Amino acid sequence: MKKKQLTALILTAAIALCSAAPAFADIDDEIDEVEWQTQQMAENLEEVGANIANLEAQQNQLLGEISDLDQQLVTTIASIDSLNEQITVKNQEIEVTTADLAVAEENKRVEYAAMKKRIQYLYERGGNAGWATILLEEQDITELLNQAEYTQKMYEYDRNCLENYAAIVTQVRDLKQRLEMEYSELVAMKNELEQEQAYLQALMEQKQAESAQTGLQLDSAYAMAAEYRNIINELNYQYQMLIEEKARQEAAAAAAAAAAAAQAAAEEEARRQAEAAAAAANNGGGGGGGESTGGGGGGETYYEPAPEPPAPPAYSGPGNGSGSATAQAVVGYALQFVGYPYVYGGNSLTNGTDCSGFIHLVYAAFGISTPRSSAGFRYSGTPVSYSEAAVGDVICYDGHVALYLGGGAIVHASSPEVGIIISGDATYRPILTVRRFC
Repeated sequence: MKKKQLTALILTAAIALCSAAPAFADIDDEIDEVEWQTQQMAENLEEVGANIANLEAQQNQLLGEISDLDQQLVTTIASIDSLNEQITVKNQEIEVTTADLAVAEENKRVEYAAMKKRIQYLYERGGNAGWATILLEEQDITELLNQAEYTQKMYEYDRNCLENYAAIVTQVRDLKQRLEMEYSELVAMKNELEQEQAYLQALMEQKQAESAQTGLQLDSAYAMAAEYRNIINELNYQYQMLIEEKARQEAAAAAAAAAAAAQAAAEEEARRQAEAAAAAANNGGGGGGGESTGGGGGGETYYEPAPEPPAPPAYSGPGNGSGSATAQAVVGYALQFVGYPYVYGGNSLTNGTDCSGFIHLVYAAFGISTPRSSAGFRYSGTPVSYSEAAVGDVICYDGHVALYLGGGAIVHASSPEVGIIISGDATYRPILTVRRFC
């Protein structure tokens, strides 16, 4: 009921209640009018009660969603903090490895320079003329052979040292490259989680605004229900007063009828006595009255709150690899971009995009709408377990998404270091949920 209608009914009831004399000539009409008004107020109260139940269900659902979003935000922020710590440690490891690489390269350079000097010395001492002189000067062939053997051992030592230093340099350089790749992946994951944090915060603000608006609607509905209850109580009181007034009028009418009958009987008796001697006539009369009661009643209806939405399904085993024709086409199209670059926030399959952008753009090519953030994918599409995952489904991780190829393989925009790649193990990170869009 609208506010103007409610105000009009309240004024009507107030005027009827404040009137000292009955507003209607016939009290039965007044009783019927009060009963009708009471019925109208009861129906209005029931309508408001149903509206309150719906609003309370909406409010409970919103509060549950806000609680879930708050927990997700806490988890996401904790993950970002953890990644920041890992990035700091990884950066320190890179600095240490860079210093180790510089030392290894310097050791290699020094060893190489020393070996060149020794080779030069041996050459100068052991050239054609030098060896001839040695042969002429040496008196003992054993001494000559010992010197030649020493020279060969020194050469082999120098060679082994140089090869060891070269191997160390290669190992340290490979370690540095691996650490730098891991650092790049950590930064990419952090960027995705920060995007997810922004999405969750915006969604929470939206839900909080909806909850506040629902709260205002509930307050208004509670106030309206209270007004209807007050009006019904007043109408019930007025109804009782009218019933009592009707009983008084019926009693007064019965008393008047009895008095009139007695008066008529007395007059008839006097007339007969005056006319000479008639026998006393029987006099009688009566009346009756009735009493009617009525009332009204009301009640309240209890409404069960609506259940909370289910959480996304978790990882539950390897997928089966099947998929619809559209999903097969989506995957075939996605594989064309393997090797193209990863660009955080990018929106081009050839010039660069990130993990969620890659899947978003691939599906968009087939006219299928999907979210643009990894967090958005987790709450869109149709949830399926990983054991039921099919070609073209989206595998959702913490801060990352990938397109399932079947057989445990995925294609995804991995990191700025490697770009868009195919990975043979979809479970290389914990799976949060699997979503299907076609």
